Amino acid sequence: MSVLIDGKAVSSKYKYEIKIKTDDYFNKYNLKPGLAVILVGDNQASNLYVNMKEKACHAVGFKSVVERLSESVSTEDILNLIDEFNKDDSIHGILVQLPLPTHIDEKKILYAIDPLKDVDGFHPYNVGLLYIGEDTFNPCTPLGVMKLFKEYDIKLKGKNAVVVGASNIVGRPMAAMLLREFATVTICHIYTKNLKEICKRADILISAAGKSKLIDSTYVKNGAIIIDIGMNKDENGKLCGDVDFETVKEIASYITPVPGGVGPMTIAMLLYNTLKSFENHVVR
Repeated sequence: MSVLIDGKAVSSKYKYEIKIKTDDYFNKYNLKPGLAVILVGDNQASNLYVNMKEKACHAVGFKSVVERLSESVSTEDILNLIDEFNKDDSIHGILVQLPLPTHIDEKKILYAIDPLKDVDGFHPYNVGLLYIGEDTFNPCTPLGVMKLFKEYDIKLKGKNAVVVGASNIVGRPMAAMLLREFATVTICHIYTKNLKEICKRADILISAAGKSKLIDSTYVKNGAIIIDIGMNKDENGKLCGDVDFETVKEIASYITPVPGGVGPMTIAMLLYNTLKSFENHVVR
């Protein structure tokens, strides 16, 4: 039976530490970290995520600004709003909730955010710093995974790590962070051949494919560490990950549940990055 990696508990620990620091900074400078979120349209999942982020900001004492824009908004209107936030000294983190409507130029939007306020870590400037191993804003989900490894004292050096999923938001930065810790990394995607055989060799298997129960026990070697980043619905409409949890937990050494694994860490790391930006702008 595997050890359950409790992302909810670890995220609560980080939020508590962030609140303590935020209160201290407010007492010292009469200033608090500020996060601005831009939400376009009425996507139900996006609305849920933004509400959770807003609630988390209030819980740790951050300033929270949420701009909810109509589906028909233009790229230019969003760019103008980003420019305002870039110039606003009370805002230390800016994020645009993805996905955006198809008529919006997503690349233009993400590139317009000041890299020093890019708490999602999606700007090419920060992506470049990540890939050359410099300190930067790391994307929140893979950063959360790295913090879980640290919390559970899971060593990465020399381990064979397999990442299933090659998105710019999760898969690619996840691989870069693992490589930075001297793991040997394989990235898999929809065109990968012999996926099962590749996964079966992994000491650490991380799935961010977005396919319900893709990874069953036949993909996993005994004692492997399993990180499930997937957020899907099963045939009964119940939330599940990419991993068939019930079968895999019997042979893995560590495993993250869905929900309650990586998910809570994503928002905690957004707060972590926003506090880091505040410190860069105000404290140092």
